[in-house]
Amino acid sequence: MKYSKIYKDALLKDVIPFWQKYSIDRQNGGYFSCLDRKGQVYDTDKFIWLLGRQSWTFSMLYNNVEKNEKWLEISKLGIDFIREYGMDSDGNFYFSVTEEGQPLVQPYNIFSDCFAAIAFGQYARATGDGKIKSLANQTYHNILRKKDAPKGVYEKSTGIRPLKGFALPMILSNLVLELEDVLDPEEVEKTINHSIKEVMGDFLQGEPEIIYEYVSLKGKLEDSFNGRLLNPGHGLEAMWFMIDIGARKNDLDLIEKATQVILNILEYSWDKKYGGIFYFMDAKGKPLQQLEWDQKLWWVHLESLVALAKAYQHSRNEKVFKWYQKVHNYTWNNFPDADNGEWFGYLNRQGKSLNTLKGGKWKGCFHVPRSLYQCWKCFEQIENSNL
Repeated sequence: MKYSKIYKDALLKDVIPFWQKYSIDRQNGGYFSCLDRKGQVYDTDKFIWLLGRQSWTFSMLYNNVEKNEKWLEISKLGIDFIREYGMDSDGNFYFSVTEEGQPLVQPYNIFSDCFAAIAFGQYARATGDGKIKSLANQTYHNILRKKDAPKGVYEKSTGIRPLKGFALPMILSNLVLELEDVLDPEEVEKTINHSIKEVMGDFLQGEPEIIYEYVSLKGKLEDSFNGRLLNPGHGLEAMWFMIDIGARKNDLDLIEKATQVILNILEYSWDKKYGGIFYFMDAKGKPLQQLEWDQKLWWVHLESLVALAKAYQHSRNEKVFKWYQKVHNYTWNNFPDADNGEWFGYLNRQGKSLNTLKGGKWKGCFHVPRSLYQCWKCFEQIENSNL
């Protein structure tokens, strides 16, 4: 069977139907993300960043796969709920709310904002709604205003040893492409160039070069728990963002460099004993404070597959394809739930399921469908070009 068909069928016949059937809250609006193995709701709290992600997913499918009005209606449920209940009076997005929309957790970071922005952008593209388009633009600029102090008053550090984190530059490199038809062209180019500089400059370090999770404000390595921390999934996800930027700019050097970094990260982070990609690592092999460091997570492996598919699409490098097959086999042998649909999220080091949930506080309708879609489209192009 062709890879494109494997991913397409999993997306449209398994994963999306699972979320359509079990996650929709038609009484209060929005979606439930806390779903057990069989899709039953086990907690009714709603998480704004996951609502943004799910709303984005259904608008993206409407825009790119099929003008399915049910998908657009589902996306609107998330958009309306976020607009009504997701923001404080200053336009900052809460982390979580009750099922009716009462705020539970204050806006202590800006990742809820980031995913609300891309949801607004995709929904505006689908509907032509000028108010939503304006809200996407407004949210983006609010993110930029807060990017140097994203936690605001909720920041716990004293500032004695300031470090900057990789997560926000990584997200911005994709966010700006998502909002390209919402933003001024000059803003798009400025943010793209800044993202390349940060991702491929400040955070890409070592020999061989890999992505660090934290560096000093001047882009230097810091010998501390955080300064040595590696999150292979973040690095791999960022590299497919860089490949997309490279394709947009026709920057073959950027694509080639991102491809090599993908290989470097996988060589470094692959568990040679049990297979799979470690969740966290220490750059010097020191003990980690993240006790879940050796777990195998769904999103890490899915983002790796997207990165490898895109790298192979552009390079036809056989080493990339061998890695793709290796990660594909591990992922498909361990994460999908053949009995109940959708994918498990958390495996132990040996590859056995630690938790049978299909969604919760951190896992929702995003990484699985987005990655399945991306791999489907990459291999569709690869297979068509080989005819």
